[in-house]
Amino acid sequence: MPAQPDLILLGALLVGVGLFGGVLSGLLGVGGGIVIVPALYHVFAYLDVDPSIRMHLAVGTSLATIIPTSIRSVRGHYRRGAVDLTLMRQWGIPLAIGVLIGTCLAAFARGRELTMVFAAVALIVALQMVLMRHDWKLRDTIPRGLPGALPPVGIGTLSAMMGIGGGTLAVPTLSMFGVPIHRAVATASGFGLIISVPGAIGFMVAGWANPLLPLPWYLGYVSLLGFVVLVPATLIAVPWGVALAHWLKPRPLRWAFAGFLALTSARMFIDLFA
Repeated sequence: MPAQPDLILLGALLVGVGLFGGVLSGLLGVGGGIVIVPALYHVFAYLDVDPSIRMHLAVGTSLATIIPTSIRSVRGHYRRGAVDLTLMRQWGIPLAIGVLIGTCLAAFARGRELTMVFAAVALIVALQMVLMRHDWKLRDTIPRGLPGALPPVGIGTLSAMMGIGGGTLAVPTLSMFGVPIHRAVATASGFGLIISVPGAIGFMVAGWANPLLPLPWYLGYVSLLGFVVLVPATLIAVPWGVALAHWLKPRPLRWAFAGFLALTSARMFIDLFA
């Protein structure tokens, strides 16, 4: 482990990551996990954590930090009457099934495979943010039955494997099914809770007896230091992002964030194949 001055620097970096993730969460309606996971990946590299579990720790820690932020977010949206409870009930069970699948896959996957999943999906999301028209729809209503269960299962699976709250994938998906953007963002905040609680517990259990973990800093694949520092910073910054969203133009901000995702994806692909 690094010396005390290095830990102070590490704590400051984690605070910055939490603030940035919180602002983006409130500003663009995406979960902070899409920022926190790659940041933690590099932090754990700095700490010389074994590469085989580095991505597992980044994903597990991110899922744990999403629990309190999701609670705060969904309560705020619910008070404004923006959460679609019917949609929550319709997608809740298949979303949880997807989380279970994704957590099991992540537990047995190598760090390289988890990094590949994150890099590929981050690149797709970046392209979607830049290229897809916001008024484009696949259909006007959300499908029911088996076809309607497939999207939430897929979102839950990928979100658990990537350490994100689901908003990054759920909001554009719901928009394609004709759900108004504000209702999609509000309801997706509730999905974050469905994803993060079982996902974080699963990563704790999966890494519980791993001898590569540098105890006592980790609870399974969840970094206690990362959780303690990131959560307050993220909670503080979410309202800042919400306030900024009311007076900044969203299009250039989406492009800037898409550029950040593309660069993050490229860096991960370089690490994989260099």
